[in-house]
Amino acid sequence: MNPDDPLDTEEARTANEPAGVDSVHSAEPFEAPTAGQQPSAGAQATEPLTRRSRFVDLTPLRASAPFARLWAGGAISGIGGQMTVVAVGLHIYALTDSTFAVSLVGVFALVPMIIFGLYGGILADTFDRRLVALISAIVAWVSTATLAGIAWAHVDVVWPYYVLSTVIAVAATVIGATRQSIVPRLLPKELLPAASALNGISMGAMITIGPALAGVLVATVGIQWTYTVDVILFVAAFLGIFSLPHIIPEGTQGRAGFSAVADGIAFLKGAPNVRLSFIVDIIAMTFGQPRVLFPAVGAVLIGGGAITVGLLTAAVAVGALLSSVFSGRLGHVRWQGKAIGRAITVYGAFIAAFGVVLLITAIQNPELHSVGESFTDANLVALIVGFVFLAGAGAADNVSSIFRSTLLQASVPDNMRGRIQGVFTVVVAGGPRVGDAYIGILAAFAAVWFPPLLGGFLIIVIIGILVRANPSFRHYDAQNPLP
Repeated sequence: MNPDDPLDTEEARTANEPAGVDSVHSAEPFEAPTAGQQPSAGAQATEPLTRRSRFVDLTPLRASAPFARLWAGGAISGIGGQMTVVAVGLHIYALTDSTFAVSLVGVFALVPMIIFGLYGGILADTFDRRLVALISAIVAWVSTATLAGIAWAHVDVVWPYYVLSTVIAVAATVIGATRQSIVPRLLPKELLPAASALNGISMGAMITIGPALAGVLVATVGIQWTYTVDVILFVAAFLGIFSLPHIIPEGTQGRAGFSAVADGIAFLKGAPNVRLSFIVDIIAMTFGQPRVLFPAVGAVLIGGGAITVGLLTAAVAVGALLSSVFSGRLGHVRWQGKAIGRAITVYGAFIAAFGVVLLITAIQNPELHSVGESFTDANLVALIVGFVFLAGAGAADNVSSIFRSTLLQASVPDNMRGRIQGVFTVVVAGGPRVGDAYIGILAAFAAVWFPPLLGGFLIIVIIGILVRANPSFRHYDAQNPLP
């Protein structure tokens, strides 16, 4: 990075600080809310935010006990959720031998996720956000338990797994929208980048441990036990949500009907920075999400079966985890729109590089015959290089996510935050499912290596055009957060 660029320099931060805007190094005390006490949106940090360490800032965990419990509960239950995502893909592939059939898990869930993601945001702007999150968690837990039950009953038709995966995805979308609209009520805005980085660590742990553990469990004790472990781990989510204080939306509360979506759409029309942050993420997730290829990669390209699938899935999270661990400086980045554009461009480059790895491997195995389910039969060089590139993609995506989440939470008013967060959650959760369809269809009609190679280059080109064409986003100022 150019040291003369104001994106990440303390000199530019202080020299260009607008009059009337509080410094991010506020020294006013913050008292964390206790259970039953309404959190204050104007709360300030417990300590001056003057740290310059490269390691993750743990201040949010110390400043707010409710946030700490919510974060820990979500991380533990999320590990099980990611295990089930991998297990469902492996289960359907085992039943159908079809990558396209695996991609349909995301396709079938897409429209319900959009509808209920938006409605979940409406509920979060209307009712106690703690209650909304709790009910959604109950729905997800019951659906996961049912998934485990039919697997133990050896139900070998595919449609129940599609249905239950859709319900789980819908409930997770509502939980995500509600959870993220809760966080700004538990922490001051100065700590939101650090909170997003901590969420990156939890997400990295989820996708690192979950898929890897799923690969090992499926290969050793079977899919049924993999689902069952998720049922057990999900209990942690309830502990985090139960301990929250009641969080009623501030200001004029939203209406409970779908007509409230119109208010959110009207807000987005006048919020170019928030709107573009959604668009760039959709582009990245649509063209750069190769996860539905992993079962085929493990079977006919790299080899190694379920363990390879788990490792490749975990690679993205390893990168996200490492980038969050070393995220201490991100809280001081002022020009966050520019940072988002750069991070997504790097993401596209790593995805294209992964496509090159698959292309070279395909050239070495032109018949695309089975290369063995045993991990000892895997092409270890291709697996290691592919793992590194996917980890790089995960790191870049996480940096983008930290700034996109911070932009939304800091610039959107509280009584609108649930609805806009619902749109954000739909984008984050729905974008990859659009990508699943893109990858599945293109792989079926072209080759396994072609979708990530093409998609990576498309991301680089499109993001460059969009960021350059939108100067308000490119010059978005974290010290004067405008939607």
